[in-house]
Amino acid sequence: MSLLLTQTLVQTIRVRPPVLRCAAVIKVLLLADKTVRAAGHCSAAMAKRRPFERLPADVFPVNYGLSLKPDLINFTFLGKMEARVQVTQATNQIVMNCADIDIITASFVSNGGDEIDATGFNYQNEDEKVTLSFPSALQKGSGVLKIKFAGELNDKMKGFYRSKYTNSAGETRYAAVTQFEATDARRAFPCWDEPAIKATFDITLIVPKDRVALSNMNVVERLPYPSDEDLVEIQFATSPVMSTYLVAFVIGEFDFVESQSLDGVLVRVYTPTGKGEQGRFALEVATKTLPFYKDYFNVPYPLPKIDLIAVADFAAGAMENWGLVTYRETALLIDPKNSCASSRQWVALVVGHELAHQWFGNLVTMEWWTHLWLNEGFASWIEYLCVDHCFPEYDIWTQFVSADYTRALDLDALDSSHPIEVNVGHPSEVDEIFDAISYSKGASVIRMLHHYVGDEDFRKGMNSYLLKFQHRNASTEDLWDCLEQASGKPIARVMSSWTKQMGFPIIVVEQTQDDNDRVLKISQKKFCASGPHNGEDCPCWMVPISVCTSKDLKCSKLQVLLDKPEITVTLPGVSPDQWIKVNPGTVGFYRIQYSSAMLESLLPAIRDLSLQPVDRLSLQNDLFSLSRAGMISTVEVLKLMEAFVNEPNYTVWSDLSSNLGVLSSLLSHTDFHEELQEFIRDLFTPIGLRLGWDSKHGEGHLDALLRGLVLGKLGKAGHKPTLEEARRRFKEHVEEKQVLPADLRSPVYLTVLKHGDSNTLETMLRLHKQADMQEEKNRIERVLGAIAAPDLIQRVLTFALSEEVRPQDTVSVIGGVAGSSKQGRKAAWKFVKDNWEELHNRYQGGFLLSRLIKLTLDGFAVDKMAAEIKSFFESHPTPAVERTLLQCCENILLNAAWLKRDADDIHHHLMQRKAPPV
Repeated sequence: MSLLLTQTLVQTIRVRPPVLRCAAVIKVLLLADKTVRAAGHCSAAMAKRRPFERLPADVFPVNYGLSLKPDLINFTFLGKMEARVQVTQATNQIVMNCADIDIITASFVSNGGDEIDATGFNYQNEDEKVTLSFPSALQKGSGVLKIKFAGELNDKMKGFYRSKYTNSAGETRYAAVTQFEATDARRAFPCWDEPAIKATFDITLIVPKDRVALSNMNVVERLPYPSDEDLVEIQFATSPVMSTYLVAFVIGEFDFVESQSLDGVLVRVYTPTGKGEQGRFALEVATKTLPFYKDYFNVPYPLPKIDLIAVADFAAGAMENWGLVTYRETALLIDPKNSCASSRQWVALVVGHELAHQWFGNLVTMEWWTHLWLNEGFASWIEYLCVDHCFPEYDIWTQFVSADYTRALDLDALDSSHPIEVNVGHPSEVDEIFDAISYSKGASVIRMLHHYVGDEDFRKGMNSYLLKFQHRNASTEDLWDCLEQASGKPIARVMSSWTKQMGFPIIVVEQTQDDNDRVLKISQKKFCASGPHNGEDCPCWMVPISVCTSKDLKCSKLQVLLDKPEITVTLPGVSPDQWIKVNPGTVGFYRIQYSSAMLESLLPAIRDLSLQPVDRLSLQNDLFSLSRAGMISTVEVLKLMEAFVNEPNYTVWSDLSSNLGVLSSLLSHTDFHEELQEFIRDLFTPIGLRLGWDSKHGEGHLDALLRGLVLGKLGKAGHKPTLEEARRRFKEHVEEKQVLPADLRSPVYLTVLKHGDSNTLETMLRLHKQADMQEEKNRIERVLGAIAAPDLIQRVLTFALSEEVRPQDTVSVIGGVAGSSKQGRKAAWKFVKDNWEELHNRYQGGFLLSRLIKLTLDGFAVDKMAAEIKSFFESHPTPAVERTLLQCCENILLNAAWLKRDADDIHHHLMQRKAPPV
């Protein structure tokens, strides 16, 4: 499942969730200040996990014969299930998962025996289970469990639900769609809803004959429905053995485009009616991707077809259902004229992610949700490998470092982070681990592992793993075993230090010169957002360390496994005039602190661009993180940022922009916020002038991304020439004299709104209403919060909950308000509190609720806010967001500490810059 929702926000605003900092500071604050009880409260709540037992093993399914008849007018469905089961020991009850379903009748027929009717259905709603009781014991052996049931096509974007859309005639219609991961198949049919309880599926859908009906497998028969001539009965081929969370069906009105991959798999992309051509780009990516994965894994795709379908109301980015992958429209549809470069890249990544799951997750499935990270971390890594193969011009691995690697470091530096592998029990705990640790840190440590093992042995180990466990379940340790056998390296020992313990190290590097040799002292300690761990029992990681020099930029002069707190190594033949760089390529998952002299020697390599882009990026990012942690002054980072004046690389600018966004959010709590905007204008003006407004002949994908980023940054910071030109172009766009290119729309919209009035907002809302493409609607929704006037901010917040905004996109609108200004942050938090019941009911405690809370609260920097948050959630308990609340409380206290520590120095530096030379 793709959950890179923050990235869809970041594409426009490029502001990483504000400053993440950690526990040593908090511990001091907590002792001194009652506000810290907020974090304590969250921590206590986290410790109280709900009791949970997995399903008993005395009965398990072999095959589900499932027939469903949805009613798209009354939003209900009828179901009939005949499941072939195996009874492993005599029992007079069957325990299954069941939620929001009414069982009408149930019976059991053993092989050669009589049919026994169930005498009672005992629903355990808290645990989402039902116990079917029988008057006599079901004997050991095989049999058939028959159940008739009814359910609701809900509007919660989970289980079997309804999705609202407008057809080509402008009429409101509803599709019936599914989203079962993690534990929502039980809302569509009674089942054994655990990933390890696999079975085959024979699915039949009874649907209106003018609708498209799809499931995991290909259609084998389409028959008239006997009692209603407007309905048809569609039967699908038997699936391979699979987990319930991967079952899918969709009923609605769609067009499609199709092709065939090189290895003969039928690929279709389903789009809203009239928009088939918008599926062409995803079709091209999918048909290239399937053979790439077949070759990489050396295992063929196991189904005869794969469908990719755009769904109007969809909580995640996409979902990897075997053979029928569901997507948000913005994660699948590309309009050649109206889609921007970042949208094309987003679609390519999400398609790559979901198709990787067809092998890694679907063919071989995690044994339990504890191993979710392996599914998602692996897919989040290999999607980049795939896109790099399909679109080398995207320079996608450099973008990985900014989009995933640094994001994971930021979150994992908090005391309220969690290990990659989390013991999961009750279903309510699963949604919380769909986060940047499971996805982005998971991807980052797999990237580090791939580099440590080498591509050839890594592929060999992957092939062994997939063949050994195909159609079965596996754990993290099973993958380590296969990679260990392929490489001969201590994979399990190395990787358990990264997956089973929280956090990561800071690598401290010092050097001395010994004639023509360089002697390095390399040590590690745990890094927290408040600085290195200085207490007892400091954890230790097994860290693959590599080093390059200015004479040998990409090849590693040294590779060593740091498996203790400190080592000393000698680099022969490194003269005094050479600089050295630890972690070339920024592959190891750690931060680095160099001695002052070593850092000084690297600065010219930033200015003259001799350091590769990914290392220029990480050097700046590490120093920014050290400044947030109080280990160096933030002023030092501002000085370093000025060395990037010649920087040509999009991703380096993107990361600089993100960090300046964090700093801007922090300084919005001061009276010198405008001085930072001046710094931003000075930094970005030269690159803005070089790029100009219009694309030039020979420019490519990255130039389009960079232009949008730079103009948006200058416009938001109030750069007058940018503002004037944005207003001019916006007026021409609105008057349809000169339509804005797709890549300029976000920066122009952001700029005119930031410095706009009620007329600007009215115009933007009109553009939103007129937009035919969801991408354009989302583009507008993400920047509406930039409006400055308090009454207009309220209008935007009210709009967020209106019928005009799809339920999954409300989060983007409110988050955009909170992320744009101090005023917006206060207004968004008040709005969330005032509308909590509706928001909680809409998202049902899922990951969208966690994202809403994070986007709304993370930017505060006043201690008392933590107490206010604690108080609110004590009276509105929400178990599914406890970890997110703990992280927000921690961030707020750490933001406050950062501000108290560095604000005066930053102010002094910014004023000095403006002072005329004496």
